[in-house]
Amino acid sequence: MPLISSGKSSLITPYRIKTIVIDAGHGGKDGTTHGAISKEKDVALMTALRLGKVIEEQLKDVKVVYTRTTDVFVPLYERIGLANRVKADLFISIHCNSMPIYKKSVITGYHRNKKGKRVPTYTTVTSQSTSTSGVETFVSGFGRMDEQDIALRENASILLEEDYKDNYEGYDPKDPESIIMFSFLKNSFREQSIKLATFMQDEYAKTGRIDRGVKEKSLAVLARAGMPAVLTEIGFISNPEEEAYMNSETGQQEIVDCLFKAIQTYKRQLEVE
Repeated sequence: MPLISSGKSSLITPYRIKTIVIDAGHGGKDGTTHGAISKEKDVALMTALRLGKVIEEQLKDVKVVYTRTTDVFVPLYERIGLANRVKADLFISIHCNSMPIYKKSVITGYHRNKKGKRVPTYTTVTSQSTSTSGVETFVSGFGRMDEQDIALRENASILLEEDYKDNYEGYDPKDPESIIMFSFLKNSFREQSIKLATFMQDEYAKTGRIDRGVKEKSLAVLARAGMPAVLTEIGFISNPEEEAYMNSETGQQEIVDCLFKAIQTYKRQLEVE
């Protein structure tokens, strides 16, 4: 905290949260993740704009900055770059979770080949779990290699950027081993980030949501954050019930209320009178 000299005495300027950057995940050409009735990028934007409005109405001393307010593509490095440029006190990235889609070949019948031999006919089918549900919040870190599915999915947005290898120092989001490099860019605000993430999960749990916990992942959007930063997955868009909830007025209000209460708690505990 800065010191203000006043004659023979020094006064500590109280710390205040002045700027919060809200990041609606994905957008534009980075928007293929979807459920039955909606796309992740649209749900994330709807939630981000709503959260920002509540903050502006309830916390008059806090400025809200959005990484996007429309359906546009914003490179990951520009999102956190914006937060660093405006000297944000918090960075909150909003996403929807989704279970992976698996492909397999199944026999759908038989036919005769040129030699008259009976051979099977194969068709490729896809499958996806639609029962997985719950909320989880991530901070920048380095999880085990067998826990990197979400990191790979979220970081894959990098491939849509031009010169991504220059922007991310040679990182290849298609290669799990490459994730190791992000452990060296680990957010130095780890403790504060975990605290905010925990408050979010606590609020979600109070409403009856399944608490999947606070986790550390090597997420590019958080790696170079010069402030406490979290990425919260507000529900599984691959689960029809959760997708309907996230798109409903009740669900939106409840989710935003949880996030806002977590910010209030964090702000109240961190600020020194």
